[in-house]
This record gives sequence, C-alpha cells and structure tokens, in this order.
Amino acid sequence: MAAEVLLYADSHGIDSHGVGRLMTYVELLRAGKINPQPNITTVQQRKSAATIDGDNGLGLVVGPRANQMAAEMAQEYGTGWVSVCHTNHFGAAGFYVAQTVEKLDMIGWAMTNSSKLVAPLWGAEPMFGTNPIAFGAPANNQPPVIVDMATSAVPFGKVEIAMRGGQSLPNGWGIDKDGQPTHNPQMIIDGGSLLPLGSEKINGGHKGQCLLSMVDILCCVLSGANWGPFGPPSLLWQDPPEKQVGKGIGHFFGVMDIEAFRDKSEFKQQMDEWVLTIRGTKPQPGTSGPLIPGDPERLAFEDRSRKGIPIVEAVVRDLEKISSLTGVSLNQPSA
Repeated sequence: MAAEVLLYADSHGIDSHGVGRLMTYVELLRAGKINPQPNITTVQQRKSAATIDGDNGLGLVVGPRANQMAAEMAQEYGTGWVSVCHTNHFGAAGFYVAQTVEKLDMIGWAMTNSSKLVAPLWGAEPMFGTNPIAFGAPANNQPPVIVDMATSAVPFGKVEIAMRGGQSLPNGWGIDKDGQPTHNPQMIIDGGSLLPLGSEKINGGHKGQCLLSMVDILCCVLSGANWGPFGPPSLLWQDPPEKQVGKGIGHFFGVMDIEAFRDKSEFKQQMDEWVLTIRGTKPQPGTSGPLIPGDPERLAFEDRSRKGIPIVEAVVRDLEKISSLTGVSLNQPSA
C-alpha cells in the first residue's frame, strides 16, 4: 500500500514525495516515532461522516484506509467524509483523489497538515505545515481534473531538492530565522520558514494563509490532531514541539458520488466541454497555452512511462543505505 503511494508520486513527476522521502520514513520507524503495526480505530461515526484514530501509524497506510472508508460511505449515502487524527505524513495528496476518480468515477477530496514549516503572513517563525489540498473530478473523453497543491508558496520537498542539487531558492519561497527573505535552502532549515501561497500580501499571501488555516481546522481541530505549530516532526532534523494539543497530525478526506447530485453522464460530458473550453483559450505569447489542473503530472506520467523514472544520486545512496539496514535487496538493472 505504502509503495503504491510512493510510486504514484515518482511516476507523476512529484519527486519530493516519492522514494526520495523513503529514508525519512525508515528512520522515523527505526526511532520508534511511527507505529509499524497500527490498530486503526473509529472514534466517532454517523452515516456519512466519521473520525478515525490512526494509532500513530505510517500515513501511507492510514491515509488509504481512511480514503476507502469515505468511498464506502459515498457509495451508500451519496457522500462520505472522514477526518483522521494520530497519523503521520501521508505522501502525495493527489494519490488519494486520483484513486477516487480512476477506480470509483467519483469526486475526491484530500488534505493534511504537517509539522511546522510555514510562517503566517507577516510572521517570522513557522506555525503551519505546508497543508496541501487535493481535489479530483472525472471527465468523459478528456483527462480528469486533478488538483494537488501545497497551500505554502512551495512544498518543502522542493527545498530538499534544492539542497541536494546545491541550488538557490527563487524569490518568495522563504525567510530566515530573523524574518528576512532568503535564497539559501539551509536557512529554511536553520530556524527559517516557508511563506504562504502567494508570499506577500500584494501577491495574495493572505489568501494562502486562509487556505493554510482551513486545512488546519478540517484536519486537526475537527479530528483531535495537533494543529498549527504542535504537529509532531515529519522530518529528521526537526525537534518535537514543546507541548501537544492533540494526537499526531491530521488528514481529511471526502468522496462525492456524482449521481447523488445529477446524472453522471451529463456531468462528465459537461466536464469535457469545460476542459476543452478552458484549454481553447487564446494562449499567452511565449506559452503553449492554458494548463488544466493535473496536466503537469499527466505529462510526466506519460514521459516516465516511456523513459523510466529518473533518480538522483543522493536518493540512490539513501536506497542503498536502506537496503543495508533492512536486508532487503536493492535490485539494479544491468547497464
């Protein structure tokens, strides 16, 4: 199950959430910070809504279980909504909505908080996770619309990629521990912060903070997980928070059966028209024309399905180390 989530990320070009993160999961498991055999339980439930406790399990296991529960509710009652507490990093949010769209032909929602990495607008210290939101809706002959976005300026995985590649950060990504803009990824780690989506208020940073807050409330305050700066570390270099206000981090999943709202065939036909209309917009000079949500990941999947998935040397070294630690063979194809 966990491997499927990681493979989705790497095969769709989301390198920040694929096997490059595997070493972090392994080290957290080895350190006893994640329960390898969780007893996932239902805390509270009505017909189409529930909260589950992930028993501090790997989010890559707890997340799919919760998403499946929401799907089963939607199949019976029209919609299903599941909040999750006492869980951990669940990988790429887009995986969950893609599963809902591709396997059930329904609309999917997924979001999660994480450990503190993002400063609130005009704040000089991290108080939120990157708090991603994902949404997916099927079409008929056109590809599905898949939204998967951090509500910070960028996901933290892109800072990790810049670190591994010795690259500088673009403007508007982050600040150092004194609240000053920085281009050095190490300064983000050394007490700095990412910025909300939009970065500065003039560019919509306050809207990014609103989205950060919405995810925090649905995933944490609603489920009983740790919100804001109190989420447990999901990265090896992070210190644990001074106190806890809940259990673990939180997720939130939703599944909507289109037939509960309108005829599905009509909906999917209109989705085709929607996609074609937006894609047919007059292109901005110097571009290939408007993107539809999910285009970059779909194109990456098509490319990597033909050429294979590239893995940088630093990740290869991590995989070799994991192989040595676990005794699981790392099979490498011959040249």
